[in-house]
Amino acid sequence: MTERPLADRPWLDPSRSPAERAELLLARLTPAEKVGQLHQPVNVDAARDADDLRAGRIGTSLSASGATAGNVRDAGVAVRAVNAVQRVAVEESRVGIPLLFARDVIHGHRTVFPIPLGQAATWDAELVRRGARLAAVEAAAVGIGWTFTPMMDITGDHRWGRVAESLGEDPVLAGRLAAATVHGLQTDDLSAPDAVAACAKHYVGYGLAEGGRDYGSVTAGENSLRNLQLRPFRECVRAGVATVMSSFNDIDGVPVHANRRYLREILKDEWGFDGAVVSDWEGVGEIVQHRVAVDRSDAARRALEAGVDMDMVSGAYLAHLEELVSSGAVAVELLDDAVRRVLTLKFRCGLFEHPYTDEGLEAQVAGSDEHRAAARESAAASLVLLTNGGILPLDPGSDEPILFTGPLLDATDALFGTWTLDGRGEEVVSIASALSRFDLPGARSVPWVHTDQVLAAAREVSTVVAFVGEHPVRSGEASSITTLDLPVGQLETLQAIKAVGVRLVVVVLAGRALSVPWLAEHADAVLYAWHPGSEGGNAIADVLLGAVGPRGRLPITLPRSAGQQPLVYNHRSTGRPISPEEDGTWGRYQDSLTAPLHPFGFGLTYGSVEYGDATVSVEATGPAAAVSASVVVTNTGIRACTEVVQVYVRDEVAEVTRPVKELLDWAVVPLAPGESRTVAFRIGSERLGYHGPDGRHRVDPGAFALWIAPDSAAGQPVPFVLA
Repeated sequence: MTERPLADRPWLDPSRSPAERAELLLARLTPAEKVGQLHQPVNVDAARDADDLRAGRIGTSLSASGATAGNVRDAGVAVRAVNAVQRVAVEESRVGIPLLFARDVIHGHRTVFPIPLGQAATWDAELVRRGARLAAVEAAAVGIGWTFTPMMDITGDHRWGRVAESLGEDPVLAGRLAAATVHGLQTDDLSAPDAVAACAKHYVGYGLAEGGRDYGSVTAGENSLRNLQLRPFRECVRAGVATVMSSFNDIDGVPVHANRRYLREILKDEWGFDGAVVSDWEGVGEIVQHRVAVDRSDAARRALEAGVDMDMVSGAYLAHLEELVSSGAVAVELLDDAVRRVLTLKFRCGLFEHPYTDEGLEAQVAGSDEHRAAARESAAASLVLLTNGGILPLDPGSDEPILFTGPLLDATDALFGTWTLDGRGEEVVSIASALSRFDLPGARSVPWVHTDQVLAAAREVSTVVAFVGEHPVRSGEASSITTLDLPVGQLETLQAIKAVGVRLVVVVLAGRALSVPWLAEHADAVLYAWHPGSEGGNAIADVLLGAVGPRGRLPITLPRSAGQQPLVYNHRSTGRPISPEEDGTWGRYQDSLTAPLHPFGFGLTYGSVEYGDATVSVEATGPAAAVSASVVVTNTGIRACTEVVQVYVRDEVAEVTRPVKELLDWAVVPLAPGESRTVAFRIGSERLGYHGPDGRHRVDPGAFALWIAPDSAAGQPVPFVLA
C-alpha cells in the first residue's frame, strides 16, 4: 500500500483524542465498511478471509474452539497468524483499519490462576489485580487485545455451572474484585503494548437463571436488579471498563440482547458508559429463538436499537444492517453510534500505532518464574479451611504414617478449572509431586483406583489425606447439575476410610459450592481448594504442611443440600423471619435445617483471632451520610495468620424490602502471634444507601445495625441512627 500524507488520513494523528480520531474515520467509511466494524466472526484467517478483510467486512476476530470454548480446548493463538491477518486488514484494505483480536482469558493465559470463584475467596483486590495484569502480559504477547472478563453474575444457585467464573454472591465483593480485574487488564493506559481491553459480563441477570439451568429465563424486577445484579457492573463502568457483554437471558420476557431499557437507557444513558457493547455468542441471532423477532433481519434491528454495538458470530448485522439503514428501518444515527464506539475502542487500544505483535515476545513472558510465583501465592490465599480438629498443619519431618490418596492427587490439567484455553498440563505440578518436596518419611501414596487397595493402605497409617471433588468438565458453561454432592463413589469411599479408625483430612477441589455435610461432621479437617490453577499443587502442599497459613474466606454460602438452592446470606427480610434460636414452622424445611453448612465469609486460620467490641460513630447524615467504625482484633494463637475483618449492615426500616444483612467493607489484616491491631472503616452514603422504588439511590434516616465480624453469621450488632 502506498503511503499517503497524514493530511489525507487525519485519524492517524496521535495528538488527537481517540473520540476525535474515531469521528474523523467514521466520516470516511462507506455503509458497508461501517457495518463491517460491527461484525465479529470466529477464528479469522488471512488466506480464507482475505476478500472480507480487504473489503472491510470484519471488525474484530474471536479466537475460540466454539460456543462453549470453556470446556473444549483448541490449538491456541499463533502470533504469526494474528500478524498475517492484520497485514491484510491494514495494508490491503481501502481505509486500513486493524482488527481487534479477542479471546477468553478468564483466569490466566499460559500461567493459570485459580478460577474466579477461587480468586474471590482471597478477598484480596490486589492479588486479583496482579493476576489479571500478568494474564494480560501473556495474552498480549500473542496478539490478544481484548478478553471477555470479568464475569460478575451474582448468583446463589450452585447448580449453575458458570458460578465457577463468578466472583461470588455479594455485589460489593464482586464489584471491587471485578474493578481490580479491569485495572489489571487495562492498566492506566489501554494503548500500552501489554494492556488488554476488559469486558464486564454478562449484563445482566444471567446468574438468576431458573433452576440453575444455563440460558434459562430470569424473573426479576428492576429494583432487585439495581440493588444486586447491576451494582458490580456499575463499579466496572466507574473503573473504566472498555466493553460490556450482554447476556443470553431474558428479563421479565424481554431478551437482554433486545432490551433497550437495560442496555441503552441504564448502561449508556444513565451511567454514561462510552465503551462498546458486544453480544454473547450468537446472541443477536438467538433473539429469533426467544420468539420476539420474525427473522435475523428483525433481530438485527432490535439488537442495534437496544444498544448492542457488536454482533459476535451470528452474522445478522453483516447480512442485514446495511439494508435496514438504507430502507429507513434503522436510523443511521444508531449505526454511526455503534461504529463510533468500536472505532474509539480501537484507537484507545493503540491498534493504529501498533497493529503488529513482536513474534519473539511470547517466549520471553509466558509461564515465567515471576508469573508462576504469583499464581502460587494467589492459589494459597484462595484455600478455605472449613474445619480443623487440630490436625493441620501436618508436621513436616514427622515419621507419622500418612496416606495420600484421592482421584485428584495426581491431577495436572484438571487443576486448571473451566475456561482454561491456553494452560499446559505438562507445566502443572501435581499435588502428589508438590507433597514429595517436603520431608515426610512416614508418608506414602496410593492411587484412587481400587477401593480395596485404598482401604488396605489406610489400615496401615494413622492419618489419611484425601483429595476429592469435581473434574472441571462438571462445571462451566452448559454444565449445570441437579445435585451438589461429591461425584459418584467419592463420599462412600471416604466413609469407608473413616470407618477404619484413622484421622481423615479431606481437600475438596471444585468449581462451585458442593454439599458436604458428612465431611463437616466426621472429617478431622476439611480444606476447600476450588480449582486452583497451574500452581495449585504447590499451594495446597504449602498450606497442608504449614509453609503458608490458610486465609481464604467463602465468597459464597455453602449449602447443606441442593434443595436449599438458591441460598444466599443477604436474602431479603420476610414477614415471618426465622430466628436462630427458635424451632418454629414458618419457612422451615421438614427434612433439613434452614441454616447453611457454612456462612458467607467463613474461613479458619492456623491462628486464633479474638474480636473486641465494635464501635460506630455517625460522621454525617442526609444524602452525604457517613459512619466510621472500628474494632480491635488480636491473634491469641501461636502462629501468624491473616484475618479478613468484615463489616455488615442492616437498614432497619426502608422504602423497599432490604436484606437481613449486607456486606459494606472488609480488610485483609496480617497478625503475628499475640499481635493486636485496630481496624478502622469509613462507610459513605453509596454503601449505606440503596435504590428505591423510583430507581434513584437514597439513604434513609432512622435505625441501622452494624456488625464487624469474621463472617456473615458471627458477631453482635451495634445500633446507630442516621438523623
